[in-house]
Amino acid sequence: MARGGFPGFGGNMGNLVRQAQKMQKEMEKVQEELKEKTVEASAGGGAITVVATGKKDIKEIIIKPEVVDPDDVEMLQDLVLAAVNEALRKADEMVSSEVGKITGGLGGIPGLF
Repeated sequence: MARGGFPGFGGNMGNLVRQAQKMQKEMEKVQEELKEKTVEASAGGGAITVVATGKKDIKEIIIKPEVVDPDDVEMLQDLVLAAVNEALRKADEMVSSEVGKITGGLGGIPGLF
């Protein structure tokens, strides 16, 4: 190993450690922000709306009264399921986007989220 650092890291070990510590602090901040940031998804042309946080907590499910048909509960269940899954997918996209801002595309690091 060459003197002054690891090859390919463009600097000494101290700089690498400082960069990692900075990234860790930024990640902690993003994790806290994601608890409050929300995404919204709907199904059935807006008949069902689901609001979820970046931490994948479902905060709200809104069901329009005209969608509630006692003779077709299965359709209502399907719409709720579709809206929830879409909200969770959007939450994943939001997390990936926020993490990507910090990691600069190194999002494949295991254990980040």
